[in-house]
Amino acid sequence: MEKAVCLLSGGLDSATCLALARRQGYECYALSFDYGQRHKIELEAAARVAKVLGATRHLVAKIGLDAFGGSALTSSGPSGIEVPKGRSAGEMGEGIPVTYVPARNTIFLSFALAWAEVLESSHIFIGVNALDYSGYPDCRPEFIEAYERMANLATKAGVEGRTRVKIHTPLLHLTKAGIVKLGRELGLDFGLTFSCYDPSADGRACGQCDACLLRRKGFDEAGIEDR
Repeated sequence: MEKAVCLLSGGLDSATCLALARRQGYECYALSFDYGQRHKIELEAAARVAKVLGATRHLVAKIGLDAFGGSALTSSGPSGIEVPKGRSAGEMGEGIPVTYVPARNTIFLSFALAWAEVLESSHIFIGVNALDYSGYPDCRPEFIEAYERMANLATKAGVEGRTRVKIHTPLLHLTKAGIVKLGRELGLDFGLTFSCYDPSADGRACGQCDACLLRRKGFDEAGIEDR
């Protein structure tokens, strides 16, 4: 079995991506991040998903992007940036929202690249999506293509020709409904996952942030109940 590093937030997309990598026969090493996010409860979901889907190892890296702020996801409290609620599909499709975390996927992929080199792995899976998403620039195919080119210039293994890194983005051109259908086909227990940006103190999803609304849209259009 070839090894693969799989970025795992604990949400619907990353869980589906991990399930797909497992079905394709990879030995999966799940990588999550405690980056100062207000929805840190997602890490509990990531641990559940990694265990149930049989990841060889689940590593949580603490990197503290809240030191910089600049995002509603990393800037909370009385003076923090509020998570937008109740936006329409049209509003979500305009511009880059305040929930964008500066350079997040660039940083996450860098950690994945480092671990992949240590594991002597050529494969990184990330659940980015370019259709039903919130306008993040680091979810676009051109970003992934550019990063993959850079990754093969940046490592000792790449320079020596021992590995050629491939960044797998199997959800890139799927709608959210398509991701839900794929997850069901893979036997994913959706109840393990968590997608909210602004959960309550007791861990309940708000139901009104972009992540909650996009998830609901996906399940509704797929005609599948979200547990």
